[in-house]
Amino acid sequence: MLVDGMALLFRAFYATAVTGQFMINTKGVPTNGVQGFVKHMMTAVGKFNPSHVAVCWDMGSKTFRTEMFPEYKANRGEAPVELIPQFELVKEVVEAFDIPNIGVPGYEADDCIGTIARTSDEDVQVSILTGDKDILQLINDRTSVILLQKGYGNYQVHNRDTLYNEKGIWPEQMIDLKALMGDPSDNYPGVKGIGEKTAIKLLQQFENVEGILENLDSLTKSQKAKIEQDLEMLHLSRQLAEIKCDVEVSCSLETASLQINREKVLNKFQEVEFKGLHKFIPNEKELA
Repeated sequence: MLVDGMALLFRAFYATAVTGQFMINTKGVPTNGVQGFVKHMMTAVGKFNPSHVAVCWDMGSKTFRTEMFPEYKANRGEAPVELIPQFELVKEVVEAFDIPNIGVPGYEADDCIGTIARTSDEDVQVSILTGDKDILQLINDRTSVILLQKGYGNYQVHNRDTLYNEKGIWPEQMIDLKALMGDPSDNYPGVKGIGEKTAIKLLQQFENVEGILENLDSLTKSQKAKIEQDLEMLHLSRQLAEIKCDVEVSCSLETASLQINREKVLNKFQEVEFKGLHKFIPNEKELA
């Protein structure tokens, strides 16, 4: 199980921050995001029972995508002050579980997840725990995506067929979908005036961006004009949308083997003053 660390941490932080519950400990450190992260991660471990777990992280806001397109994610404000100290704290807590923290400067967590999923042995089944639908493009015959839903322990699990049944397109077409419709949360526009419905229809008809461009004359006048006008942005958006699966990162199965030392984790919880989380820590029998 590859865990999208930032997706879990942000979700957990904002779920409690909205009511001002930052859970500040006696050292003055807010812990709400990290406590929620642990609940999300360990609830999923309990439900899906992976034999190996690793957590992937973004390593700062500057990436190869911001070099290509400076406005990439520029719509996002600074992280709230209560969240900033939790970026390091969460990694310390993950370490206490003897679960590897993985991140590569210049790349996003998605790129690390994609690379590890693609380069793992062919007989290894990979599941990706996230709240971020961008990762759906990584689904293949041995990689599924577990999307967090509201609350704890609620998931939507996607494989190739379930995604096709829901969206009408295959995982590998998700990149072209974002190239056409853009992504407001990542702040790139795609083709102005082409929304999800039209984009899906075009992909069902012509398979991918190349197929659409080869058949521009079959499109409506309006669609053709929009695409021709935003051709450069279409290609750029596609590059921004595609998760890189050839990053210099690796994680051996041996390193990621899930063997939790309950005492070590509980000591860490005590040190950072987490309360009520002991019930999320399985004992050795439960992990066997």
